[in-house]
Amino acid sequence: MKQLTKAEEDIMQILWDLEESNVATIIDQLPKPKPAYNTVSTIVRILESKGFVDYRKEGRGHIYFPKVSKTEYSNQSINKLVDGYFQGSFKSMVSFFMKKNDISIKDMEAIMKEINKD
Repeated sequence: MKQLTKAEEDIMQILWDLEESNVATIIDQLPKPKPAYNTVSTIVRILESKGFVDYRKEGRGHIYFPKVSKTEYSNQSINKLVDGYFQGSFKSMVSFFMKKNDISIKDMEAIMKEINKD
């Protein structure tokens, strides 16, 4: 699976939230200053070419929807992060974030409880 740019991820976040949308509605969801219609349309077509988005014809326009779930993309991104920066070790990644973010034992126990719920 290909990696997305920041702009592509922003559009995907909106599509994941809305489940389907036209370009105008995507633009409405973006923060100000709003990008041009053609800019968003181009990004959506790039996402389509990368296999992240598909569309159906509706009237004269298109309704876009995600082909890749947010969970699927998140898992791939995390795995790439772990492999690229922590030699494939989740333990090393957690240790790094604990040290850098000064996580307390109490917070870590709460995180472990959340993990064990699943």
